[in-house]
Amino acid sequence: MTLRPGVADQERVILVIGDSLSAAYRMELAESWPRLLQNRLLQDGYPWRVFNSSIVGDTTEGGLTRLPRLLSELQPQVVIIELGGNDGLRGLSLQVTRRNLDSMIRQSQAAGAGVVLAGVYLPPNYGHTYTERFSAVFTELAAQHPGIGFVPFILEGVALDPALMQDDGIHPTAAAQAQLLANVWPALAPWLNDVPATREMGSE
Repeated sequence: MTLRPGVADQERVILVIGDSLSAAYRMELAESWPRLLQNRLLQDGYPWRVFNSSIVGDTTEGGLTRLPRLLSELQPQVVIIELGGNDGLRGLSLQVTRRNLDSMIRQSQAAGAGVVLAGVYLPPNYGHTYTERFSAVFTELAAQHPGIGFVPFILEGVALDPALMQDDGIHPTAAAQAQLLANVWPALAPWLNDVPATREMGSE
């Protein structure tokens, strides 16, 4: 992926790097929350372009592998990291998941980008101990990196509503995408008006 010539120099870039929760799984691309984010930015007059680099089934390892090229080619001002759910569903090492996410945060900040980390919970059938330890990965990373934006649970207000979840009980419907955006927006909004100051705060 290369930055399109039509993107103006003054236009700022938000990179969304995620999995099926952000990849318009079983819906039209125009219905996904990253596209709704782009629409809101345009409507509100923000000179930002959203690049959605989300892949169904992706893990933190896949995201970590893809990130350096995306940072180099897109040079985003903000990176929204929405990964980890597939790590948990596959029972992968929590230590590895945390290390991968931590590296993604640090690489993004080193490239001069602000970071928003979007957390996710696992279904209760994965066991109390594992699910608690899994959700703690995100909260601990947010505490470790106080300069980042943090969404504790991207499916807040959605996951427990059958009308907003697909038949698999894991993926949100098109009707839920506005709520996902509402969950992400408060963590993202501070970066939109004062990128230089926030980037300095978030750098390490």
